[in-house]
Amino acid sequence: MTEKKRMQDTGWNFDNSYTRLPQSLYSWQNPNPVQEPKLVALNRPLATALGLNPQVLQSQEGAEVFAGNQIPDGAEPLAQAYAGHQFGHFTMLGDGRAVLLGEQITPLGERFDIQLKGAGRTPYSRRGDGRAALGPMLREYIISEAMHALGIPTTRSLAVVTTGESIIRERYLPGAVLTRVAASHIRVGTFQFAAKWGTLEDLQTLADYTLQRHFPGADEEENRYLFLLKEVIKRQAALIAKWQLVGFIHGVMNTDNMALSGETIDYGPCAFMDTFDPATVFSSIDEQGRYAYANQPYIAVWNLARFAETLLPLLYKDPEQAVKLAEAALADFSKQYSGEWLAGMRGKLGIFNEEEQDGSLVEGLLRLMEQHQADYTNTFRALTLEKPEDTPMFGTQEFSEWLKLWQARWDRQPQSKADSLQRMKSSNPAIIPRNHRVEEALEAAVEGDISVMERLLDALSNPFAYAPEQDEYAALPAPSTYPYQTFCGT
Repeated sequence: MTEKKRMQDTGWNFDNSYTRLPQSLYSWQNPNPVQEPKLVALNRPLATALGLNPQVLQSQEGAEVFAGNQIPDGAEPLAQAYAGHQFGHFTMLGDGRAVLLGEQITPLGERFDIQLKGAGRTPYSRRGDGRAALGPMLREYIISEAMHALGIPTTRSLAVVTTGESIIRERYLPGAVLTRVAASHIRVGTFQFAAKWGTLEDLQTLADYTLQRHFPGADEEENRYLFLLKEVIKRQAALIAKWQLVGFIHGVMNTDNMALSGETIDYGPCAFMDTFDPATVFSSIDEQGRYAYANQPYIAVWNLARFAETLLPLLYKDPEQAVKLAEAALADFSKQYSGEWLAGMRGKLGIFNEEEQDGSLVEGLLRLMEQHQADYTNTFRALTLEKPEDTPMFGTQEFSEWLKLWQARWDRQPQSKADSLQRMKSSNPAIIPRNHRVEEALEAAVEGDISVMERLLDALSNPFAYAPEQDEYAALPAPSTYPYQTFCGT
């Protein structure tokens, strides 16, 4: 079979609508070829859903594409421009080491960005080398696929290849390229760039494109750009609530890492919380706790305020009225987030109907968990399995009283105990990507043993199964005198 025929059989079906936006929003950029690409991980189910042929992608030709050495027919590679507030400070950014191959149209007619992360220098690289290390790319693969299995909107990982080259960080590390799949890579920072360095026409074109791609129905609205703002707020409120419900800490909630599609994007210094502590921070560079677990809802609305600022010229001709419209929309975030979070917590406690005191019931449990340094995930797991004795709060008077309140709450709803337990089972993951397990898998993979990661991914693929073979992944890490830290995936 000829190389061209094999490439055709891969199933690539690109339609690159982003290239029809103003040229100021991107730069044409081919990936930088690498020496010796080798496929390390391929997400076969995702490939099939995208309309691609996993068997062909598994070949060396697939590795060449995932490394950026070969450009599929129909792809129009580019690097996207954007800006962002990084830890509150505004700066010009852009895809410094990522190249968007194009937009794959699936057999169901869905549109997804196909991006190579670690594909070399671009006009936005600043002083970076444009490359990525194997460990951080596999980390994104593991966590993004775990998030997908948890039912949390997220970018996904199609493949990881090694490059046959070493990159220099604190030491020499094996280079790699991740193929990321996203509903789009339009960020708050994309709008910040257009508002700062583009024309009003550029900004309006970007807003209309975003509406068309992600928020159908704007044509029926009196103010389409207010509709855009409200829809983005709604999706972010739902997303952040889902993060909080599973104890996920993003770690670097800069405005360039907030995707308007409502997907979780960028898995650099992220991690899942073990012991429940609202002040938990994992990122080594977040010394002030700006992006701590408890702060994530507040940072989300701060980021959304920056997005609203970019839309002011489109919201209303009169600046004062535009500000009032934006402020009113932003004021709804807290109510929307609280509603999503409390609804999720009701599910985690097997509650179907609504009562005014439900928030107090949940907060009472969280206070006990924090006081007794209980594991977040395993506390809800124990309650789901009807084993409250497996929590460190068991035996205390406060916890006994809380259990009575919880039982009384169940008694005030028509559903049966079996119904409530099933609701809990479908709301509380039995396992999460425990930080020590992720590190264990990455260390083995960097040394050439991918099997540890494959077993972990298999276990995480159905986190609500409560299968006996998953028990080992629910075990807590050994005690350590050093707090777990994560680092930006450079």
